[in-house]
Amino acid sequence: MSEEWDAVRAVLLDAGNTLVSIDFGWLVRLLAAEGVEATVDGLRRAEASARPVLSRRLASPKAEGRLSTESGSTFSFYVSRILAGLPGLAGEEAEALAPRLAAALKSEGNPRLWSRVLPGTRGALDALRKLGLRLAVVSNSDGTIRETLERVDLAGPFEAIFDSRLIGFEKPDPRIFTHALETLGCEPSSALYVGDLYSVDVVGARAAGLEAALIDPFGDWRGVDCALVADLPELARRLRARSLRCQGSRVGGDP
Repeated sequence: MSEEWDAVRAVLLDAGNTLVSIDFGWLVRLLAAEGVEATVDGLRRAEASARPVLSRRLASPKAEGRLSTESGSTFSFYVSRILAGLPGLAGEEAEALAPRLAAALKSEGNPRLWSRVLPGTRGALDALRKLGLRLAVVSNSDGTIRETLERVDLAGPFEAIFDSRLIGFEKPDPRIFTHALETLGCEPSSALYVGDLYSVDVVGARAAGLEAALIDPFGDWRGVDCALVADLPELARRLRARSLRCQGSRVGGDP
């Protein structure tokens, strides 16, 4: 853990793949209707391995600017990379199937795209609050992230929820982080951002002066220059250890 984390007083979190995930059980059933056999565990593993590939795509320069995480083409590419990670599904099959599945997953008003609270998340958020840390969400979304988190009973622990569609800036634009910090009254040096895509979350947070970490449940992020945590429970354990270490240092330093 970076020593700079000793100054952290606020933790800002991404939503998708950090707090909540796709309903993989539903995706299994969608795939079965297409004649593709898959398991929840297999999809979960394939999704995690798709993140570095998606991150590299999003970092590619484009004539009119960076690719948006919220565009239909980006989401279709993401789904195609998940499918490509499934055993027995050829690359051409994944490419052909991805647009249909992406459309079903992201259909208007669909409540099941980001509907599965990741294991241990509620307990981890409680633990972070007990450490006296301020919590907020900063997410690229379509204006519905607060509704999504309320629906799965996960909005309560957060002091504020910042949605790119409503703010007007999308990560990695540092202005969404700056807006969040100004609203919270926090200095960048006292905040940590945690997300799932390097080129979006780490790059954007650092541009705004925050420390950053990536969720990496299976060790897919190799060679990156930021902290990695398997999940929010690990983040909470490490921040608690930091708190105890700092307390011990203060006690040890007393005359």
